[in-house]
Amino acid sequence: MATAVLHSAVVGHTTAAAVERFCGAKKKNKGWVGGGGRLSLSSARSESFAGQQQQQQSSLLSVVALPASQRKAPGTLTLIQATATVNSDSKTRVALVRIGTRGSPLALAQAYQTRDKLKAAHPELAEEGALEIIIIKTTGDKILNQPLADIGGKGLFTKEIDDALLGGEIDIAVHSMKDVPTYLPEGTILPCNLPREDVRDAFICPTASSLAELPAGSVVGSASLRRQSQILYRHPDLKVVNFRGNVQTRLRKLSEGTVQATLLALAGLKRLDMTQHVTAILETDEMLPAIAQGAIGIACRSNDSTMEKYLATLNHEDTRLAVSCERAFLATLDGSCRTPIAGLAQRNENGSCTFRGLVASPDGKQVLETSREGSFEYDDMVALAKDAGQELLQKAGPNFFSW
Repeated sequence: MATAVLHSAVVGHTTAAAVERFCGAKKKNKGWVGGGGRLSLSSARSESFAGQQQQQQSSLLSVVALPASQRKAPGTLTLIQATATVNSDSKTRVALVRIGTRGSPLALAQAYQTRDKLKAAHPELAEEGALEIIIIKTTGDKILNQPLADIGGKGLFTKEIDDALLGGEIDIAVHSMKDVPTYLPEGTILPCNLPREDVRDAFICPTASSLAELPAGSVVGSASLRRQSQILYRHPDLKVVNFRGNVQTRLRKLSEGTVQATLLALAGLKRLDMTQHVTAILETDEMLPAIAQGAIGIACRSNDSTMEKYLATLNHEDTRLAVSCERAFLATLDGSCRTPIAGLAQRNENGSCTFRGLVASPDGKQVLETSREGSFEYDDMVALAKDAGQELLQKAGPNFFSW
């Protein structure tokens, strides 16, 4: 026989997942029932787990709890210690960090990168079974036959992952930052950005070396209104069609002749080790990138100090500041999938922040641009981005965003 001890503190509504994972109890009505007793509490969050085995068949649970007068929140019971006696032949290891992600090859590559960085930074997470990757299918993954703008709503690639995070099914969520709405669900924070990859777009075509070399009437595939508007602005003789799917799917469609060319984020191709498909790299003067393109963000629950500490060790501050600047610009414009918006904040050779922003009509006939420069400090960067957004709002007029 072996004993596993769960030390916990109140953190909201993650009790069910914690108790089921660590004590082998199952939720029933308003409590949790194990083989040897009933666990009656409202909320608890595991802070540490001692022991290598998890309850499989039966358990004898003992609970020490604070009296009502000392509880941290109304209607909750603070679990101080729960002890589970477990069968010594049980070999199941409990993941200390469950990483939520979409299931595309690119999303998984980003989750693996996060996993590897956590292992390298924290020896306890390098042990076998300490980290678990959980795949979650999002609305954007399920509906592939419609343009994103027609599906409507925000968070098409994040909502289900956010729900799993808030529900205690995962501990951290790995996102492509360009998919993350400018607001975060209550109860979550996004304290970590990994070092940003190349922000530029890649032109991929088997017959031409650039967009300018494509014959008039050539079809370019892209699911991005941002790319569509900038292509048509500079090359109005081309045709742009909706082109959904993961990187591999789009490359296959290109090889089958569905379109003559496509554009993909160079960052994704690098993470997938697929840069051999690149025909040319578009400089940002020709194709301004999406807000937060090339950046990975990692979210956790706002009351989960353990995960927040883990993520703090991975954060790349220059990336976080640049992404915050770009997202402030987007939030000022209140952009949606129906509005082509681009923006890029970078540290220049003087150490200052250079920001460029753009809004356009989907047909590329109207393109409005602006730029700003200021110190590479959070408050200044957010302020200059908001100011840039206000300028474009005034230039665009009230009907510009009603596509």
